[in-house]
Amino acid sequence: MKTSESKFRQCFYFASGALARIVEKMASDVWKKVDLSPSHAYVLLLVLDEPGMQPGAIAGQLHLTPSTITRLLEKLESKKLVVRTSEGKLTNVYPTPKAKELQPQLIACAEEFSQHYYKILGKEECDTLIDSITKMADQLDK
Repeated sequence: MKTSESKFRQCFYFASGALARIVEKMASDVWKKVDLSPSHAYVLLLVLDEPGMQPGAIAGQLHLTPSTITRLLEKLESKKLVVRTSEGKLTNVYPTPKAKELQPQLIACAEEFSQHYYKILGKEECDTLIDSITKMADQLDK
């Protein structure tokens, strides 16, 4: 059944959840090429862009809890893609040479993902939708 035909199609909770599940599947299919989940990939992209980033800053950027970031970092460490160092009370996260080698493929996956939904919905529609979603998230998170 299409989401638009559901009894709950007017429900914000149902509609946003349905969209999130569809987008998660699309993203997972793309990121499978580098053997990472979308969450792991975006953590790694952040660390590649800003080596030495602290887990709290990663959590803030991705709107995930610190415990989720810890779990994601542990997996990336097990794959030899990041290392965490402690300097006093601070923990910093750095990409490994293996992660740096993977960076072009990560960027290609991110581009492929956006091109996939642009092709289905149109770039302008997607950009407008993303802008609206982020603004709504900010308003609801007050």
